[in-house]
Amino acid sequence: MMHMTFYWGNNVTLFINSWTTNSCLSYILTLTACFVFSVFGQFMEDQRIRLRILSSSATTVAAAENAPVLYNKFFYGGKRVRFVGAVLFGINSGMNYLLMLAVMSFNGGVFVVIVAGLAVGYWLFRSGDDEQTVIQLLDDTCACC
Repeated sequence: MMHMTFYWGNNVTLFINSWTTNSCLSYILTLTACFVFSVFGQFMEDQRIRLRILSSSATTVAAAENAPVLYNKFFYGGKRVRFVGAVLFGINSGMNYLLMLAVMSFNGGVFVVIVAGLAVGYWLFRSGDDEQTVIQLLDDTCACC
């Protein structure tokens, strides 16, 4: 039976019935996977935003040094960069929905670890964003971002 309130315990079923933790070790590995996945989600969001900023502004030496992993001169401008941006948006949206489903397991440890992973990921990858990035974020129309 699924829990409908937060509970603290090491017995969690995450996403599918075969991903059930029944020992302390499997619970810790699950929490580690949730933490890494949420940090990686912030990294992917940073890459998407950087690609969007670079595609809308002139390329400078400083901008090229901060270019996202998937960015190079081949993708600069036009339909290719819009396609890559759409793919990154889709990946990031899927990751965010999976994190939401993990939180909906109502396990307190999963919730805390995911929030901590999002905070650490933001601190590592997005806390140094300049004001142009903040403006770009405000322009997003999707409520799930």
